[in-house]
Amino acid sequence: MFSSKIRSRSGRHIYRLNKIRKFTVIFILIFAVGITTLIVSGFQNRVKNNKRELLRIWNAGNYEQAYEISKNALNEKPVDYFLLTTNGFSAYQWGISQINNHNTLTYINDCIRSLRKAILLRISSKDARVFYVLGKAYSYKGPEYSDLAVKYLEMADNLNYSAQDIPEYLGLAYAAAGDYRNSVSAFTKAFNKGSVSDNLLMSIARSYMGMGEYDMAVSYLKRCTELSPDSKSVFAARLLLAEVYIHSGDHSGAQAQYLSILDEYGENAEVRYQLGELFNLIGDTTRARAEWRIAYRQDPAHTKARARLNI
Repeated sequence: MFSSKIRSRSGRHIYRLNKIRKFTVIFILIFAVGITTLIVSGFQNRVKNNKRELLRIWNAGNYEQAYEISKNALNEKPVDYFLLTTNGFSAYQWGISQINNHNTLTYINDCIRSLRKAILLRISSKDARVFYVLGKAYSYKGPEYSDLAVKYLEMADNLNYSAQDIPEYLGLAYAAAGDYRNSVSAFTKAFNKGSVSDNLLMSIARSYMGMGEYDMAVSYLKRCTELSPDSKSVFAARLLLAEVYIHSGDHSGAQAQYLSILDEYGENAEVRYQLGELFNLIGDTTRARAEWRIAYRQDPAHTKARARLNI
């Protein structure tokens, strides 16, 4: 009987111990879950706050800072769409503000790298901003990337992105790819939207030159010379006009244009060099060399004149 009482007390003791253990385990689990929830919640709030701050910096136009912050943040979250696009957009804006072309291309390459990663994510399919900036970024990399510039600019345009300069950039990309007909079409669209500039008028003229439609090229260049308030643009347009005359076979018109430029703007090494090229084209090598010598005297660093004179 005594033994059974001992066993009874021992059983109750074990029962209490097991109950305490169960409560302890449950408490530890609840505590762990609570701590984890607090940590995750705190991390998420920190991430949200960091993104809000990054967006504030971007909206303030501090592109270099936005670029650096997003670049560092991508080390922890390499496939975060917001960070990828912010890094790409800020790299582009900071890149095009550089004076040195090498620096520009460095940031442009970073822009392309981030945005190419971003377009792998499903969320990008309707985000025309990504395709727009990506297309413009490729246009900075030269003619060999013109097909990619066209591809992404067209994607942005097809999503009805509202940027006014899409037709002009498309026109330049088409022209770089040698697709002058589509180039003229895009430039004309930009022209009709009211985006009339000296560069646009000369770009349209170059595309018409590429198609051999010299009368149209002359028309746009004359419009530029008549309407532009910028003497440098007028000078460039008149030089291009002389080139159009040469391509069309109007050598006397080209010569008259070069002499008129010299008369109005004064001596210029490039004009003298081009005049020498014209004389060489029509077989007057004596006058050609005379013009190249004048160009060289005016600008001893003029590489083309030096090459013609074997200097």
